[in-house]
Amino acid sequence: MTTPGMSRRGFLAAPGVALRRTVLALLAALSVTAATASPASAYPGPGRVTGDVGVHDPSVVKRTDGSYLVAHTGDNISLKTSTDRIAFRDAGPAFPGGAPWTTGYTGGGRHLWAPDLSYHHGQYWLYYSASTFGSNKSAIFLATSPSGNSGTWTHRGLVVESRTSDDFNAIDPDLVVDHQGRWWLSFGSFWSGIKTVALNPSNGLRSDSVIRSIAGRNGGPIEAPTIVRRGSYYYLFVSFDYCCRGASSTYRVMAGRSTSVTGPFHDRNGTPMTSGGGTEILAGRGNVHGPGHQDVFADVDSDVLVYHYYADNGAPLLGINLLAYDAAGWPFVY
Repeated sequence: MTTPGMSRRGFLAAPGVALRRTVLALLAALSVTAATASPASAYPGPGRVTGDVGVHDPSVVKRTDGSYLVAHTGDNISLKTSTDRIAFRDAGPAFPGGAPWTTGYTGGGRHLWAPDLSYHHGQYWLYYSASTFGSNKSAIFLATSPSGNSGTWTHRGLVVESRTSDDFNAIDPDLVVDHQGRWWLSFGSFWSGIKTVALNPSNGLRSDSVIRSIAGRNGGPIEAPTIVRRGSYYYLFVSFDYCCRGASSTYRVMAGRSTSVTGPFHDRNGTPMTSGGGTEILAGRGNVHGPGHQDVFADVDSDVLVYHYYADNGAPLLGINLLAYDAAGWPFVY
């Protein structure tokens, strides 16, 4: 199956670095004005992907053998693999025997949400959410694996939870390691917005009890944080508006930046992200509906923006675009 948009194997497959650099130089020279307020119609279509590309809330890590591992929302966390970032195949659930430690948050179900994949200390790290739709009785758990393969993940414990009496929601985790080697987990959806907590790098669990606020929309729809460090800035990507409504979804990818991993983050216009700020990076257009729940990872040819979007028939699909930074240091997709 091929997603809508350009068939750009040379752009979206890892080879072609020289071509990518030439194109990127041209795009950067032209993008300062265009990236400030691009209309949705100006965004590129998702790059070409094939095979098993039905996903929701994807996260991607490049494996030590050069292949790609995808984790996404599904029964016991669904996995996919690819050797070229184009053709994907199903790789089974992370927990084929189930995850009984999560059922107190899922109402007994197996559906686990919004994983985050990374590789550190010779292990693959998987943070993931357990909840029910619309509830903030939620939890984020951690598992590790030496290979990332189905059935090799070891439960490492509860990281952070929220209850119905809390003003935050413990879903949508994202791990970032700062320039001092400190570990931080951002998370959050609706309620009072996006939070971050400090982690112990030796075990991936919390190192203190402090919960810091880094973005919010006064109770409005914001979720799915992703933080990456590029140059002197930390970039916070979030999703505004509504997912999970098929072709009626209004998700869009927004960003801000800060010189500190804990903020304050501001958008291009200087508006704090704790006050609803955010610069639009990607939005729906044509037959691409509600792109969001983004992940960003570095590959040999570019930073890569990974997300889901909805087709006209409401099916959630994998979206991949390359990500660059204009002369003012703001990200844009191409």
